[in-house]
Amino acid sequence: MNGWQRGLAALTLVLTAVRPASGQADSAHIRPLFTWRDALLGGGFVIATLAIHPLDKRAEDAVQQPYRQKNQALQKAAFGLRTIAAPGAVIIGVSMYATGRVSNNDRLASLGLHGTEALFIGEGVGAVLKGFFGRARPFVDSTPNPDDWQLMRGFSGDKFQSFPSGHSVAGFAAAAAVTAETSGWWPKSTYIIGPAMYGGAALVGLSRMYDNRHWASDVIMGAAIGTFAGMKVVRYVNAHPGNRVDKWLLNASVSPQDLGHVRFSLVPLGR
Repeated sequence: MNGWQRGLAALTLVLTAVRPASGQADSAHIRPLFTWRDALLGGGFVIATLAIHPLDKRAEDAVQQPYRQKNQALQKAAFGLRTIAAPGAVIIGVSMYATGRVSNNDRLASLGLHGTEALFIGEGVGAVLKGFFGRARPFVDSTPNPDDWQLMRGFSGDKFQSFPSGHSVAGFAAAAAVTAETSGWWPKSTYIIGPAMYGGAALVGLSRMYDNRHWASDVIMGAAIGTFAGMKVVRYVNAHPGNRVDKWLLNASVSPQDLGHVRFSLVPLGR
């Protein structure tokens, strides 16, 4: 089995393991935060990262071909995708939360809040790993070197923060949170929402490779962190509906007042 076949096999394992989690906790049985399925999923991501690593240079060469880099459609697509992921993911999440509160749409507010929580958790983990591993981005060396690692070097500057991909973390955190949350509301739509969200997140990762900012293995690990962040936030809040963050932010009251003013109260409504 050659390198490409190993990589494809590993990716197939990961994509098979990423099954939409129920967005609602069963009243008779609350799933633990981590399960054996999570261990399989995490193992699949690790295997995929290790399998793709030998192909990092080949993948970088492929996406950096002059005819691809000069393609204006690809340039615009890459720009749009990376902007949607960052800062777009935060803007979208906060906007959804605010709109949901103003319109009294609990589901929209929940989606925005939990997606944003997943984003910040995932990016926090990713930032620590970026600093710790200190991997050079593809554009740093005169001859791109995927094996240019130096522990703790990432804390010295952006050029050495390649692993993992932060934009991939953002894209997959949003995908996982939205898929998990909506699967409990509209179970039949899971296999439409899930592929659309995860597919979009994968394109974000490809755009970062196109921009020569990340190696393929950076994207896989970013996908792993984002997926776990989104899944775990939704699972946790469903198992702990009275958690402090939801109690204060999802139970806040927003009501229109005279002269078009809006009153926002952080006093829980106690529901």
